[in-house]
Amino acid sequence: MARPEIAEVRKLTDDELTEQINGIRRELFDLRFQQATRRLEHPHRFKQARIKLAHLLSVQKERQRSTAS
Repeated sequence: MARPEIAEVRKLTDDELTEQINGIRRELFDLRFQQATRRLEHPHRFKQARIKLAHLLSVQKERQRSTAS
């Protein structure tokens, strides 16, 4: 999975952004569960998911700040 460009994330609508944030959080939960049960096959997915989540949350926060101003 290649890292998404931040420009691609900015093209998402607010609903799509929220949906992807929830999906990544669920994925991180599942990865932690797999790690706890020793069934985790791809530990590099933690880093990828955290980076994508950070991109999504950054864009969401930017939008919240721009509408508040």
